Amino acid sequence: MKNYLIYYLLITLSIIVNSCSEGFKEEYSKYSLVLKEVTAITTPTTDTTPDYTFSSTESGTITYGGSCSSSTTSAISGNNTITLSSLSDGTYADCTIKVSITVTTNKSVTNLSDSLTITSFTVSSSDDSSSDDSSSSGSGVFVAVGYDGNIIRSTDNGTNWDNATSPTENHLEEVTFGNNTFVAVGRSGNIVRSTDNGSSFDNVSSGTDQHLYGVTYGNNTFVTVGRGGKIYTSPDGTTWTFRTSGILTNLMGATFGNNTFLAVGIYGKIVRSTDNGETWDNSTSPTGNTINGVGFGNNIFVGVGNSGNIVRSSDNGSSFDNVTSSSPVQHHYEVAFGNDTFVIVQHKQKIARSEDNGTTWDNATSASSSNNFYGVEFGNNTFVTVGSNGHIYRSTDNGSSFDRMTSPLGNVYMRSVAF
Repeated sequence: MKNYLIYYLLITLSIIVNSCSEGFKEEYSKYSLVLKEVTAITTPTTDTTPDYTFSSTESGTITYGGSCSSSTTSAISGNNTITLSSLSDGTYADCTIKVSITVTTNKSVTNLSDSLTITSFTVSSSDDSSSDDSSSSGSGVFVAVGYDGNIIRSTDNGTNWDNATSPTENHLEEVTFGNNTFVAVGRSGNIVRSTDNGSSFDNVSSGTDQHLYGVTYGNNTFVTVGRGGKIYTSPDGTTWTFRTSGILTNLMGATFGNNTFLAVGIYGKIVRSTDNGETWDNSTSPTGNTINGVGFGNNIFVGVGNSGNIVRSSDNGSSFDNVTSSSPVQHHYEVAFGNDTFVIVQHKQKIARSEDNGTTWDNATSASSSNNFYGVEFGNNTFVTVGSNGHIYRSTDNGSSFDRMTSPLGNVYMRSVAF
């Protein structure tokens, strides 16, 4: 009888243990921690604090490995966008992200984790000082475009300029660079494209005869904007797809930052896209003045416009506030960012600069004349601005002072410059 009782107790104990074990397994199995890359860092990038987006199936604690780090230490379930801490120029192929969670039951404490390696990327905040004319990367080359289809280029940081081959006589309004390609847009829907470092350009079909005023590049996508709220996107600068902006007023400029495209226009209109330009929503704008240009740097968007208007956003372009400028009340035409400095070019060749992320502005030294500066760009520690009557100026002291260069076109109006 005692033996049967012992067997019974052992069987009962076994059932209890198995039941607890199965209960723990069931609770434990509710958690599956998996990380995946969502948006890789654009390479090369001039941003020394680039954003990176990954998804996690669980919330948890983030740790970093390799050459990268971030102040963000917590992950949520879903997509997470982190900003990497300041990076030096170079290639980063060893950066890792690890998310860990602790699963506690009434019987046990278990640690779960998963990690991923950030796709290799290159930081080139000085945009590579090489001026080798045969380079296919665009490094060290400034390209400026203007009226009557004129295009000029410089391979020595904006000091000397030569004519480039242009296939059009239409006015070109803006130029950008991305994926080893220069793309310029202009009147009557004209788009021209160069894959030989800006030496020569070919016409491509935009699909519209409306004027195009702005163009930018990011996340392997070109975006151009123009009359009547027109927006087109392209993966290569050759094939363009129409997108609905939701507005019918002219869009004058565009930029990219923090995985966000932003376009600005007349009546203070601002629209933004967080899905690579496919869909667009209105941003909150504090002005009814025309916003002519927009730039991005240090997680800040800055828009510049008529009557000295400056607007600024620190929430990824969702909303903007007006900023007071100490410069004379002139029309602002374009803004560029480099070396922790925003530079605005204006009517009558006035220039303003900010070293505190667009909060306060001071005047820079430049020419004072009846001519205007319309375009400005930063590359290889140099700001270059172009404008009316062939005026080209450059600054190598972070935008504090500018010197005039010689244009090969004489008095031709130049509207935009890219690096």
